[in-house]
Amino acid sequence: MLYLPQVLETGCSMHPSSLLKYGFRIRTRHGLVVEQLTIQARDEADAERKLRQMYTHCEILSCALFRTMPNPDTISFEDVVSLLSK
Repeated sequence: MLYLPQVLETGCSMHPSSLLKYGFRIRTRHGLVVEQLTIQARDEADAERKLRQMYTHCEILSCALFRTMPNPDTISFEDVVSLLSK
């Protein structure tokens, strides 16, 4: 099953304890536009730092905060124990 990230907001700020993914749209120093660039980070500043390591002197055109949806098909340890104890 394919899980797509859900857009939460465009301000790029949320609790750092969550798994956060930031989607960027940038213009490289050579003028090319790169869309759908996704970086996983603790916060917006960390994501921007990682982005600028890969794309030096880029211009950030937009930023969107994504939260990955948990996989409902995954089984926890408690689920396995409850199945075995039946």
